[in-house]
Amino acid sequence: MKEDRQGPHKGPHLSRRHFMASAAAGVAVVVIGDALYCPSEAWALEATSLKPETVQTLIKLSRDLYPHDRLGDRYYAVAVKDFDAKAAQDPAAKALFENGVVMLDGLAATAQASRYVDIGWEADRVALLRGIEATPFFGAVRSGLVVSLYNQKDVWSLFGYEGSSADKGGYINRGFSDIDWL
Repeated sequence: MKEDRQGPHKGPHLSRRHFMASAAAGVAVVVIGDALYCPSEAWALEATSLKPETVQTLIKLSRDLYPHDRLGDRYYAVAVKDFDAKAAQDPAAKALFENGVVMLDGLAATAQASRYVDIGWEADRVALLRGIEATPFFGAVRSGLVVSLYNQKDVWSLFGYEGSSADKGGYINRGFSDIDWL
């Protein structure tokens, strides 16, 4: 990472070479300044209230809580953006998310990692999550994701959901009896 002090960009700069190298290496999400970049899927997300590292951890946590191989990290990032917006409006929510990630990173030491996102195996991350299932942090993330992840219209088609059927006469005439495996 280099500082770019020329032109309209101030602060950290992601060079094209670093971006391409990250993509080739399969790096999931890179934090540069206040933004997160996913070179392999070509998306970016700016963290406005939460620390970018907190958002990065919440994206990984989201994938671990609701794992879907067919969903790219961008869908999880969109879901986590709702947590960032909530943290901007509610200092208690911000503290909950920030402190929850600090707790997760502290537990990562038991898996010989400096941060939760650095734990390579999903099974090891899930084992850590089982230990915090009763915490308010875990409950807030889990319940928030049910809405923010599955209520994205872009996700629906990936699961075969066509959306609301009420305005189209309901499901009776739109696939209700299409079961061919009985």
